Amino acid sequence: MDNQIFLLDENTANRIAAGEVVERPASVVKELTENAIDSGARHIVIHLDDGGKKRILVADDGCGMGREDAVLSLQRHATSKIRSADDLFSIRTLGFRGEALPSIASVSHFTLVTVPIDEVTGTRIVVNGGDIESVEDTGGPQGTSVAVEELFYNTPARLKFLKTNSTELSRSIEMVSCLAIINPHISFKLIHNNQEVVSSPGNDDPLAAISAIWGRDIARKAIPIQYEANSIRIHGYLCPPDMNKPGRSHELFFVNRRPIKNRLLGHALEESLRSLTPEGRFPICAISVDIEPNMVDVNVHPTKFEVKFLRDSEMHHAVSQAIKQSLLNFGMVPEMRLSSNADGMPSPPVSKANPSFQGGWGLQTSIPRNDSRERFQSAIDAFAPIASVFGGVTSNIAGEGGVDSMDPPNVDAFASMAEESLERKPFKEKLKGFKVLGQAINTYIIALTEQGIAIIDQHVAHERVLYERLTVLRAKQGVPVQRLAIPITLSMGAAEATLLKQRLGDFAENGWDIEPFGKDSFLVRSVPSYAARGATEALLKDMVDELAHLSVARRLLVQKEHVTITNACKLAVKAGDPLNMEEMNGLLQQLAETENPYMCPHGRPIVVILPFDSINRQFKR
Repeated sequence: MDNQIFLLDENTANRIAAGEVVERPASVVKELTENAIDSGARHIVIHLDDGGKKRILVADDGCGMGREDAVLSLQRHATSKIRSADDLFSIRTLGFRGEALPSIASVSHFTLVTVPIDEVTGTRIVVNGGDIESVEDTGGPQGTSVAVEELFYNTPARLKFLKTNSTELSRSIEMVSCLAIINPHISFKLIHNNQEVVSSPGNDDPLAAISAIWGRDIARKAIPIQYEANSIRIHGYLCPPDMNKPGRSHELFFVNRRPIKNRLLGHALEESLRSLTPEGRFPICAISVDIEPNMVDVNVHPTKFEVKFLRDSEMHHAVSQAIKQSLLNFGMVPEMRLSSNADGMPSPPVSKANPSFQGGWGLQTSIPRNDSRERFQSAIDAFAPIASVFGGVTSNIAGEGGVDSMDPPNVDAFASMAEESLERKPFKEKLKGFKVLGQAINTYIIALTEQGIAIIDQHVAHERVLYERLTVLRAKQGVPVQRLAIPITLSMGAAEATLLKQRLGDFAENGWDIEPFGKDSFLVRSVPSYAARGATEALLKDMVDELAHLSVARRLLVQKEHVTITNACKLAVKAGDPLNMEEMNGLLQQLAETENPYMCPHGRPIVVILPFDSINRQFKR
C-alpha cells in the first residue's frame, strides 16, 4: 500500500500557521507592534497604505537584532522569550510563540531591517512568500523596521475576504489605540496614506494617552481605579456611568499589560454597573490586572487574546470590588446630577428598568436629562402635518452655539410629496379606528382599535417618521438646517474622528455642516432643524459613537443609509419621555403618513396588536 501521510514542507506549514495568526492587516500590526514593545522601544511608528492591504511598515527604536538572530527569527518557533515549557508559566512578554514573523513572511513580500544597540551596521533581509531571497549588511538608525507589502498576494482565497480600506483601517486603529493606552511610556504614531491618524505622547502619563486616543472629554471625566487583594492588583481608569457608549468598543482589559478579551472580566464590570448604566449602553474603561504569571494561562490561542485564570471567582470578585470602590471614592457624588421639576426642586430619580418607578440612582445618560425637555420639544415639532413639519421652528431658536438663520423650507414641496404618496400608506385607513387611551411607563402608547388593543413603541414610531421625512427631504430639496452663529467645537477619539472624516458628505446630506479643525477636532457650523434645540454636541457625539460601534464592534461597513438611520434614531423621542394626549395623537397621525408604519429602519416592530379574541380566551369567554 502506498504511503498516504506526508510531512509538509516548512513553507506550507508557515502558510497554514498564518491562517491562525494573521487574519487581516490589523493582525500584522498587532504582532509587529507587540514585538517592538518587547524590544524596549520608546517610539513606534506604523505606516499603512490602503488600509494595510497594500503596505504595512512598523518601525521602532528598540534593541534591534544581530545578523544570526535576524535570520533565525524567520524560522518557526524561534523566540528569545522562552527556553522551555516551564517558562510558559512565567511569561512577562507579549510574544513568546515564535510564529508571527515566519507566518507573516510566508503570505507577503517581507523586508526586515534591524540595527542592534551601539552598532553602525545592521542587517537587511528580503523574503517573498516565505522564501529568503537576500541577506545583506545595511546602515540605519538603531532599532527594527518591518515592511509587509501585498499581504495575502499568494493566498487569494484569504485575500478576497478582506474588507474595504476604511474597515481594515478601523481594525488597526482599534489595535494601536489599545496598545497605546496600556503603554503610556511609549510614543505611538499610526499614519495612513501619509495622514496621521493616531498619535500618543509617550510621556508616561496614562491620562495623556487616554486623551490622545479617546479624546479630551473622556480623559477629563476618567476616575482612577486602584485595588489590591491577595496577589491581585487592579488599576486603570473608569468613566462614571453618565458617560457611556452604544457598544463594548471602549471596554479594555489587560492582564500583565497584555490586551485580552475575557467574558469573566466583562461580566464583572457590567454587573457592577448594571443598575447605573442606561439600557443598551456600555461603560468606558481601561482596566489592567497584575497577577503572578503562574496564576494565568496565556497560551490558549495563537492570537494570545484569550487567557484562563486559575481562580475565576476570585478574579471576578476583585474586579467587581475595584469598580465599586472606585465609584464610591471618586465617581458617584461629583457626577450625580438630577433634573429639576417645575418648582426648581430635584425630581425623584427614575429607574432604568421601569421609568415610572421613582427610586434608585438618577444618573445622566449621554444626553443630559436636564436638557432633555429642550431636545424633546425639538423632536415634538415633528408632530405636525407633513406640509408644515418645520413650520414651527423659527429663526430665534438657539442651539448651544446660537442660531444665525435658517434656510426656509419649501412648504409646497411638502404638500405635493404628501399627495404623491397617499396611495402607498396602508396604515392611514386603519388609524381612523384608533383611540388613544394613554401612555404606559412613558414608553408605549396604548390605543383602542376595532381589532383589539394596540401598543405602539413611541421611540421606534417617531424614528420611522423622522427617517422617511429625512430621506424624502434629502431626495427632493435637502434637509432644512439651522446655521449656528457660534460654531460648536467638537473633540473626538481617534477611531471616531477617522470615521467622521470619511462620512462628512453623508452628514452634510442630513443637515450637519461639519468641517475638520485639527487632527481629532471638528467645527459644527450648521445643524438640521430638528436638532436646533438642546444638547447638540452630545447628540452628534452619540451619533458618531453609534456609527463607530457598527464599524468596529459589529464589523459592518458604514453606509450612507446608516448615517440617516442613526440621525433619525438619535433625534427621535426616547423611551421614558412623557407625552400628553395631543402629542400621542400627533405621533400616530405622523405615523399614518409613512410608507412603512410597521417597522423602524433598524427592523424593530412599531405596533403590536393584542386581539380581542386572545383577550377573551384569557378570560375564558
